[in-house]
Amino acid sequence: MLQINDALNLEDFYKVLFENTEIQSSSQNLSKIESSFEFLKDFSQNKVIYGVNTGFGPMAQYKIKDKDRIQLQYNLIRSHASGAGKPMKPLYVKALMLARLNTLSLGKSGVHKSVAEVMQQLINKNITPLIFEHGGVGASGDLVQLAHLALVLIGEGEVFYKYERRETKEVFAEENIQPIKIEIREGLALMNGTSAMTGIGIVNIIYAKRLLNWSVFCSSAINEIVQAYDDHLSEELNTAKKHIGQQKIAEKMRNHLKDSKLTRDRNEHLYNDTADKNIYFKEKIQEYYSLRCVPQILGPVYDTIEQSAKILIEEVNSANDNPIIDVENEHVYHGGNFHGDYVALEMDKLKLVVTKLSMLAERQLNYLLNNKLNDILPPFVNLGKLGLNFGLQGTQFTAVSTTAENQTLANPMYIHSIPNNNDNQDIVSMGTNAANITKTVIDNAFEVLSVEIITIVQALRYLNFDEKLSKKTREIFKEMNKIIPEIKEDFPLYKTNTEVKVYLKNNEVY
Repeated sequence: MLQINDALNLEDFYKVLFENTEIQSSSQNLSKIESSFEFLKDFSQNKVIYGVNTGFGPMAQYKIKDKDRIQLQYNLIRSHASGAGKPMKPLYVKALMLARLNTLSLGKSGVHKSVAEVMQQLINKNITPLIFEHGGVGASGDLVQLAHLALVLIGEGEVFYKYERRETKEVFAEENIQPIKIEIREGLALMNGTSAMTGIGIVNIIYAKRLLNWSVFCSSAINEIVQAYDDHLSEELNTAKKHIGQQKIAEKMRNHLKDSKLTRDRNEHLYNDTADKNIYFKEKIQEYYSLRCVPQILGPVYDTIEQSAKILIEEVNSANDNPIIDVENEHVYHGGNFHGDYVALEMDKLKLVVTKLSMLAERQLNYLLNNKLNDILPPFVNLGKLGLNFGLQGTQFTAVSTTAENQTLANPMYIHSIPNNNDNQDIVSMGTNAANITKTVIDNAFEVLSVEIITIVQALRYLNFDEKLSKKTREIFKEMNKIIPEIKEDFPLYKTNTEVKVYLKNNEVY
């Protein structure tokens, strides 16, 4: 059981999302929520407070009568539940709910405690609201996406439950869940925040970390395949640059290759009198950049993922709605904590580095498939009859096409603000768009790496290195042999591509 108590971290999200750990709001947090609610109830009696007794956005100039204040919140929720496009996958919606629950649990939103109680039930029972990918501009929060969450919390709309899309009221009746109580500003507090982009972003980070490790694996295995010199991974070389990411990637690769009998020591081959007498060297003195510069290429990926994780965890542990209820100082502050620029920028940075990772994988793949480059494998690692069979020629097109899509998708959303809401929202973050596109880029990168892994396995079969390989390469080679058939006679590879992708997305390599 995970206690919701002030601060969540990435590991907490992993436990809830990937291990189905149940959550429970701490008594301390429930007390904060109740105190915030009671304070706002009293404080708002004779004051004008946005979204409590005024309209919303440009309509904030209109005072709302006391008798209409509850209806105002319902009207906001229902009117903004207007999303479009693909439904968000339940995993991402669950992350969104956990992010929103944590924010509201800080006691700075003035909501009724039933909001936390119902959201806790939904998360623990894996009941995920129907929320669409398109809708939020990420500045007055993720209004449209979070309106669909709020719609479910008031007992309306639709949910996904046990792999079925169903009416909320049916599932609530079946599971004995009562809708939340609308008392003061529950609609606005639920909608006016960054939890959609943040929830999606946190899942993106978890997958990006896994993806990076698989890229390190592929890079290490290819260094074995070509029997590369090992000094480009040395601690001495990589600490000559001060970047933590570069040093971490080099260290991971050294650990992977420490027991390999294939990578070579330059001292034994080139730093001797015999080598010095040569005029021409058939074997390359230095490897191609896609093999030799991996720490320098994947290092920035590592650093960016770490920075993005830091920013998103800060966001999820922040009060990101408006206004902010300050019980301690007995005041209500109006501002713009719902603005998603922090998350939007990190998502754009993340998809940029993941695109570069997919480009590295595509170049490594090309090296293995092009016999004129590697000079050790048949064309397209074709284990059949050259000319009659095609090996992995077809899969290269898929990898190249997908990499090209990533290169286009990597263009930033952060600077694509479009004024809307009668120019009230005159500069916006587009953070949820950025997070969703990053999700696609990461998924695409797994597809490219799937083709690369298939090619590595095919190459290892041809070269038959056996015990010369590092323990880690042998371990994964053994697992992949269960999924990837020997590709000698031609057959459709789309099922194999999919199986490998599913394995990579759902398994850690380090």
